Parts: sequence; structure tokens; C-alpha cells
Amino acid sequence: MTCPLCTLPAGELLHEDSLLWVLLVNEAGYPGFCRVIWKQHVREMSDLSAADTRHLLDWVLHTERALRQVMQPEKINLASLGNVVPHLHWHVIPRFADDAHFPSPIWASPQREGADHNQAGLADSLRAALKNQPLAAAVQ
Repeated sequence: MTCPLCTLPAGELLHEDSLLWVLLVNEAGYPGFCRVIWKQHVREMSDLSAADTRHLLDWVLHTERALRQVMQPEKINLASLGNVVPHLHWHVIPRFADDAHFPSPIWASPQREGADHNQAGLADSLRAALKNQPLAAAVQ
């Protein structure tokens, strides 16, 4: 079986380094839905070294901070499932009280027709936020 995450998957590239990609993906009704994808084909977080785990989690949190800054959502959902695609990746999903599924997960049955929270130039705004804020924000 060919792994769909072992090569750069679909989405708008927000960040790339030697270890991971951060992508803005086109998820209907969920603008700002990002994936942080580990480039090497591993299945679980515990397959990574401590340094690699820290790097991955730093970028998950960095992506969360950028989404909060740019989109000001009600909540951010973080998920690392990999049941369908067993390649380590994290979903970073901005949630709004008036989205179609809130407060349930986006994979649940819709509760209502969701409001549109799309923003013009979202990818550029997120790239700027990722670039302009420090990677490891100080704990307050």
C-alpha cells in the first residue's frame, strides 16, 4: 500500500523543514484546518526520539497559536488519530460556536448549518503568523 502522507500531500504549504510539513487543507466548512505531518513514515509518537517529539509538538502548538492569532476561534481541537492513514500527523482545527458540528467533533453528525469563517488571504496570514512569532512561546 502506498502511503498518501509519505510525499507532500494535498494542501497549501505553510511551513516545511527537514522533519515535517505544516499544511492548510481544504476541509469543507472548516477554514483554517491544518495538518502537521511528520515526513518520515512512522506510526506512533513513541516511535520518535525525545528531540523529534519535542520538535513535532512545538510545531503543533506553534500552528495552534498562529490559528488563534489569525482566526480567533472559540476553541482549537488537536487530534492525532491515524486509524485510516497510519502515518504520524496531527490535525489542528479551529472551532467556532456556530460551526456545523460544535460542540461535537467535526467528524460527528452536523448540529446545524455552519457559519462561514473563511478569510481572504488566510494562508498568507497564517504563514506570516508562523514566521513572525517565536517557535517556543514563553509559558505565562
